[in-house]
Parts: sequence; structure tokens; C-alpha cells
Amino acid sequence: MLKQRIITALLLLAVLLPAMFHDAIGPFAGLALVLVAAAGWEWARMNACGPAVSRLIGVVVGLSMLIFWWWGGLDRSWLPVWGAASAAWLMLSLVMLRRGVPGWQAWPTRPRLVIGLCLLACAWLALVQARQVGLVFLLSVLTLVWAADIAAYAGGRAFGRRKLAPTLSPGKSWEGAISGFVGVCLLAAFWLWFDRQYSVDAPSLFSRLWTLGPLGAGVSVLFLTATSVVGDLLESLVKRGAGMKDSSQLLPGHGGVLDRVDALLPVLPVAMLMTQLLEK
Repeated sequence: MLKQRIITALLLLAVLLPAMFHDAIGPFAGLALVLVAAAGWEWARMNACGPAVSRLIGVVVGLSMLIFWWWGGLDRSWLPVWGAASAAWLMLSLVMLRRGVPGWQAWPTRPRLVIGLCLLACAWLALVQARQVGLVFLLSVLTLVWAADIAAYAGGRAFGRRKLAPTLSPGKSWEGAISGFVGVCLLAAFWLWFDRQYSVDAPSLFSRLWTLGPLGAGVSVLFLTATSVVGDLLESLVKRGAGMKDSSQLLPGHGGVLDRVDALLPVLPVAMLMTQLLEK
């Protein structure tokens, strides 16, 4: 299993890194489009759609984003969209985490399918526009999620006692969540140093948040870290409701696309919302 995970990760990096570092946005936007189409297929499967319908939904998601791209949607400002997506994630976290799996299963299939697909489309748009802002900015958002996850895992293993959400993700603890926040704070210090050391044209998310002052930046980082945890927990909730261990087996050793990007999905629109509000 470990060998399979490593091989899959290396193959993904071999495709992702050249697209991410390319001067033009096309390769990265195209790769992200393929991933969101696959995520749309997984989401349909997780919401009781049959194989043929799930594949059709994945294709429709991909084609819709392609038409949006061709229309020029990537070159427009979408502040209201970031606000609406952030509010939707906040409401879902407050309502669904409180109601649990039975509450999710009580929702009609069609509304939850549509809401999920809309949030996936928002995540794709936020991901691509984050790259348009700058490579450093995109990397700072991605590493925020990775640092929160890695530090939470390490802290949970070392200090975990009190379960964060035992019915959804038994491995997560409050101590792990706090460790995740500490890890992101350390990451923020690195990015602040990096931006000052190298005088980048498009600074990281953390340097932008630092303009709010230490307190404002700290609260923002805490909220973003909590948002990444929410994304992970909500996907666990949906998988439990669907009776699935993984969203799919598209990525051998890693599960599905949604399993890899669940924590990133809500962070992207929130990060874009914060960034564009700071620019006003």
C-alpha cells in the first residue's frame, strides 16, 4: 500500500508541478478542470446516482467549466461568489455537523447534489484565480491546508485525548486541531519571512492577512484552519451517509479526488474572499 501511495503521489506531482509553474494559466486550469470533473463524478456516486448518471454528471461539470472558461469567466472578479460560497460552507458546518449523518440522509438527494456541484465549481474557479493572483499566493493557500493536516495528525498521535467528532472521524482530536493551528502559525512565519526576503510581486496569503495586524491575522488564520477541518469532517459525514470508505479509487493508495482535496474545497473561496476584501 505504501509503495502504491508513493508511486501515485510521484505521478501526480509530475503532472501538477509543470502545470502549476507554467507561465500561462491554461495548463493549470485544464488540469484543475479534469480534477473537478472527476470530483463531480465522485459526488454524484456519493449521492445515490447510478454509474451512467454519475459519469454524465462528471462530463457535464467539466464541459460547464470549459464553457465558462471560454466565455472569459476566469478574467472577471467574483467577490459575491466567494461570499456566497463561504456563507454556504459556514451554514453547512453549523447545521450538518450538528445534525450528523441522519440529518444529511434526511435531505432530498437532488438539492444536496446540486449544492455540492456548485461548491465544486466555486472551488475550481477559486483555485485557478488563486494561481492568477500569483504562484506564491497559490502555494501559500495550498501549504496552509497541508500544514494544518500534517500538524493535526502529528499532534493527535502524540497528544490526542479528547475526540473532536467521534461519530464522523474517530482519529481526530481537539489536541490535533490545536496542533494544526500551531503548525499553520509556524507556516505563516515562514511565508512572512519569504515575502520580505525575496520581495515577490504577488505576496502570500499570510502577508496579506498581516496587514490586519497581529490580532486580525491570527483570527483569520484560526478561521482558515478551522475551515480546513470542517471540509474534512463534512466529506467524512457524506461518505458515512453513503456507506463508502473512499470517494472512489481513482488515485490508487489515496482513494478519490475528494479524499485528497476535501479540506481545500472550503478554504479556497474563503481565502479569495479575504484577499479581495483586503484589496478594496
